[in-house]
Amino acid sequence: MNIEDVIAIVKEASSLMMTDSFVVDEKDGCENIVTSSDLAVQHFLLSELSELLPGSGFLCEEEDCVTEQREYTWIIDPIDGTANYAHFLPECSISVALAKESEVIMAVVYCPRIGELYTAEKGKGAFLNGRPIHVSSKAFRESLICTAMSTYRKEFAQSCNDIIMDVYMQSNDYRRFGVASVEMCFIGAGRCDLYFEMRLMPWDYAAAGLVMTEAGGCICNLNGEFPSLKEPDLVVGANTPENLEKLLAIVRKHVPARPY
Repeated sequence: MNIEDVIAIVKEASSLMMTDSFVVDEKDGCENIVTSSDLAVQHFLLSELSELLPGSGFLCEEEDCVTEQREYTWIIDPIDGTANYAHFLPECSISVALAKESEVIMAVVYCPRIGELYTAEKGKGAFLNGRPIHVSSKAFRESLICTAMSTYRKEFAQSCNDIIMDVYMQSNDYRRFGVASVEMCFIGAGRCDLYFEMRLMPWDYAAAGLVMTEAGGCICNLNGEFPSLKEPDLVVGANTPENLEKLLAIVRKHVPARPY
């Protein structure tokens, strides 16, 4: 098995989301939705990746798809940015990571509506459509931060707002694309520079986190460790260690302990 095999499967799966005809259902309120395309893509990936790597496990967003502990585990978001997808916005992706034990070793993030394929393997760099990418060298004051307001847990919105405003006053500006994997890949490609979200799931950041770090960036949780691959976590990212340290200090000032 190699990454080209995974890329081929992900690209084939994308044909299932490139349609204007899909059904939208609520999972847990109007903010948290699932489409028939999410389910179709996930079912296809489960089938094909099981054959590609027999005996591997899965951690996927839809239908509570979690297998018991395995040496190799696929961490999958069949459509990251489902709200964008359902509203026909371009920023949405298929996100597939392969973890060995507790370490992500391979990542594919494909954004079919904008024609961008981000890939990475541990220790081999990160690529956009086959070309190497690298984070920017911008200082904090010049940086753009990608962030959000904790859409699914709005009780954290005020803390998010406080952090965003604090960072905004010390940086260039902020951006909200509505899809974690794409935003982190944008940082890997040098388009944006800082990242913060209060609460994400492993399938949101496992693949894009490897893309970002292999492109020279940094990612951590509130404890300064790589975000959990087993449960929700707070995620902070940056183009440089210095910017990560400054951003993490701002986050900790407003959120001294993970609130969930």
